[in-house]
Amino acid sequence: MENQVQDQHLLAQVSDIDRVAFYKKTYAHVAGGVLVFILFEYILLQSETIVEFMLSMLDGYKWLIMLGGFMFITNYAERMTMKTTDKNTQYLAFALYILAEAFIFVPLIYIAMFYMDSGTEMLNQAAIVTLGLFTGLSAVVLVTKKDFSFIKTGLTIGFFIAIGLILAGTLFGFTLGLWFSVAMCLLAGGSILYQTSNMVNKYTTDDYIPAALGLFASLMLLFWYVLSIFMSRD
Repeated sequence: MENQVQDQHLLAQVSDIDRVAFYKKTYAHVAGGVLVFILFEYILLQSETIVEFMLSMLDGYKWLIMLGGFMFITNYAERMTMKTTDKNTQYLAFALYILAEAFIFVPLIYIAMFYMDSGTEMLNQAAIVTLGLFTGLSAVVLVTKKDFSFIKTGLTIGFFIAIGLILAGTLFGFTLGLWFSVAMCLLAGGSILYQTSNMVNKYTTDDYIPAALGLFASLMLLFWYVLSIFMSRD
């Protein structure tokens, strides 16, 4: 195992040219993931059956089932990308994760587009804010090269608390409100710092697809709650 890691070259041990090449590959895959997500989302929103089904899943325990399925696919996709070096398998896992994200976003984007006054403008504003925050947080790590792995425990505890609150809200019928979305944006921001730090300090030069998946997941989490904040103010 040690020889395999050495052969692949840890990113922290390679030249600046190789490191920059890795960053370009990773962020190109993140950008590609966003474009594929937009394509998937557009296709899914064209189907009345899918839209009606996803809107119906917002009701009580059905949403918990949907979230459980999404978490299962997320875990499966992340493990697939990390356990194999086969690029076809990694791309398949990445595509599966993007499709799962597109499905889970259907009701939120549909409501934003057709039930909110500002509609498409709100989506554009939320996307711009999300990309701005993502770029800024990533730049902090890339410039300072600081290892943010120490925040893993805090992120884990935060995500478990968030899941518990979502479960309680769904089961007992109360809304989590604006401040929960703000807290989740902070958690997503921490996740971006952590994932970018992993990219800089933990991955090998061959791990650009797993790195891209982790960054894409954090980006989409941030977008979900930034959009939720915009919708709560409309």
